[in-house]
Amino acid sequence: MHEEIKNALRASDGDYTEIRLEREFRNTIKYEKNNLMNLDSSVESGGIVRTLVSGGWGIATFNSADELSKKVDRATEIARTAAPYLDEPIELADSPTEEETVQPELERDFRNISLDQKRRLLQGYNETILKFDDKIKSTKANYSDSYREITYANTEGTWITQSVPDVTLSLVAVAKSNEAGPQVSHESVGEAAGFELVTDREEMATVVAQRALDLLDAEPVKGGEYTVLLNPKLAGVFIHEAFGHLCEADHFYKNERLQEIMKIGEKFGPNDLNVVDDGYISGRRGNTPFDDEGVRREKTYLVKDGKLNNFLHSRETAAKMGEQPTGNARAVSYRHEPIVRMTNTYIENGDQTFQEMIQSVDKGIYAIDAYGGQTQLEQFTFSAGHGRLIENGKIGPVLKDVVLTGNIFETLGNVAGIGNDLEIIGSGGGCGKGGQFPLPVTTGSPHVKIKNLTVGGR
Repeated sequence: MHEEIKNALRASDGDYTEIRLEREFRNTIKYEKNNLMNLDSSVESGGIVRTLVSGGWGIATFNSADELSKKVDRATEIARTAAPYLDEPIELADSPTEEETVQPELERDFRNISLDQKRRLLQGYNETILKFDDKIKSTKANYSDSYREITYANTEGTWITQSVPDVTLSLVAVAKSNEAGPQVSHESVGEAAGFELVTDREEMATVVAQRALDLLDAEPVKGGEYTVLLNPKLAGVFIHEAFGHLCEADHFYKNERLQEIMKIGEKFGPNDLNVVDDGYISGRRGNTPFDDEGVRREKTYLVKDGKLNNFLHSRETAAKMGEQPTGNARAVSYRHEPIVRMTNTYIENGDQTFQEMIQSVDKGIYAIDAYGGQTQLEQFTFSAGHGRLIENGKIGPVLKDVVLTGNIFETLGNVAGIGNDLEIIGSGGGCGKGGQFPLPVTTGSPHVKIKNLTVGGR
């Protein structure tokens, strides 16, 4: 296949051509209550060609790499047809030529574990939750693993071969009683790791079950403005969803409202607020040293010392904005072209201990984990998994229905403390954008204290 790719690139008469071939081995297992809902093992192969002609892209996707030159010709014809109708011709920022092969080291390669062994492991976790208490009425247990082999080459001479492992485990418990409606608790893990990540997780199953029961007896939070302490998981999801997406340049340069607000050097938070998209951290979900344009990933400070510092770029957005590519062009599979996406996005450590932060709050909310949420430009709404009341510097009873809402820029300005206990967390979900879901990402943060944050409730 090496020669076929080279010959197809040589034969291209476009201004620029790239080829990405993928082969993915995938297993998924799902339980709901006592029922095995899905047991699937598959192998999928395919590829995508992108050709740039006179400032217009042509794209061809396929499942067979036979006659690769004809796929390049098809993409070139599409680009040539589309180019005269573009409002703004596309250009690509310069990027160094790269040649590298990347192979992960797995402690326990999940490809060597039988599907039935994986099923029995998941069944055991599911039964642990179901049998925990009579009030546990339903469960969901999901396991997935995949191993993607990716070859990328372009007419500039870049040739990258990368293998990407991914394994996830997600557990959900639903509790119900005569006195309270259904309460949901969940936990998940996900990394570019081996089977060792998901073994010995009985405690995780027990925690999920016990938390669902605790929420049955919890009081709903009383709505109002509070000082809120976000735990690392919730703070990481918050900074990814509410702020990180605004820093993706393909979104930014099309939005006049954002261009008015988000100017490099603008003060957004305290001096110790630093927000990072760290392009490659070995072992984290979806991580490879190069993005899907063959650009080496970088550590990019979105916020530095409280000020907006940079945006995330593909080669296309970097050219439009006169910047350098940051290695953030990512595609969920060969069926899609790469678009600007985050990788490992987190808030760096501050200098406060968790105990100091708790003791500094007279009355507030400790918001723990992320259950869901939505954003609309700078406005956000997030549901915490659960919460705890803070009174007189001490953590009190469990609270439910904790919903945080506000304006991201005002909220960053109200950050009143950043912990020294950074956690970078890989979960079993993924990020969605532009019809591409789920893209593996990680998020992270230390504990973060925010004053005057609106909490919805009764």
